[in-house]
Amino acid sequence: MVYVLFIIGFVFLIYGANFLVDGAASLAKKYNISNIVIGLTIVALGTSSPELVVNLIASFKGSEDVALGNIMGSNISNIFLILGVSALIFPLTVNNNTYRKEIPLALLAALVLGIAANDAIIDGHGLSFITRSDGLILIAFFLLFMHYAFSIARLTQPEDYQIKVYSVVKSWLMIVTGIAGLVLGGKWIVDGAVIIAASLGMSEALISLTIIAIGTSLPELATCVVAALKKNPDIVIGNVIGSNIFNVFFVLGISAVIKPLPFNPVLNFDVITGIIACALLLFFLLIPRRKVLERWQGGAFVLIYVVYIVLLVLRG
Repeated sequence: MVYVLFIIGFVFLIYGANFLVDGAASLAKKYNISNIVIGLTIVALGTSSPELVVNLIASFKGSEDVALGNIMGSNISNIFLILGVSALIFPLTVNNNTYRKEIPLALLAALVLGIAANDAIIDGHGLSFITRSDGLILIAFFLLFMHYAFSIARLTQPEDYQIKVYSVVKSWLMIVTGIAGLVLGGKWIVDGAVIIAASLGMSEALISLTIIAIGTSLPELATCVVAALKKNPDIVIGNVIGSNIFNVFFVLGISAVIKPLPFNPVLNFDVITGIIACALLLFFLLIPRRKVLERWQGGAFVLIYVVYIVLLVLRG
């Protein structure tokens, strides 16, 4: 039965991604809201739902390695795997606002996570925790981000893409149905993958950084691939960057408020990798054409991700 749900989960992901992208893009055009804003908010929140569900369950159960590994692993896969695959399908043009503000904000989120998690290094304490006060600070950052996202909605114009416009009710119904499909499909895939991985004797930390992180990132991957095929780069970029910001500031913030999360110093490798991923994205957008992620750069991202996974497996 686990294997059946695992396969059905992929079907839900694909159809959920289609509904979500089409409904969100329709709303963007109907209300003269930029696709990047829709990607940063509605789509990002929807595709981050699996991370939120997994982290809430992990926090209540006291599985701290799952909660932290899920966030860090998902954010790394969002940039290296998802943006990489999307750029291979269609070169991604990034607008000025995203390059100057939103991607640096994702980099800030990665840096804040590294600072909040390393009490032992920064304060000289014996143990490192992401405390409830850290969680409240992360949530405060999230609220500022949401204020920013909705403030630019009034200042940006919808891009000239060939987008089919549906009624408001149908658009929202597509979005809700799409999110439900993504969450349900992602849960079935993760549940199946965890059972399969556990039977092979993998550690909880390795499972969270690989199987669970990739599994909860599948909604982003499915959504971005569909958006790339539809040649809608703003949905791709907005989804990935918005999801990374949501994951740290909202999902991890909520998790820490529920229960402080002890931090294993071994995970600093993954924290640093997440910081490098954001910094490398900014650098890649400078060459050879400013603010365009080319196919060869997407290929480089995917290759880096493969190397990262190999190093994780070797680390155990």
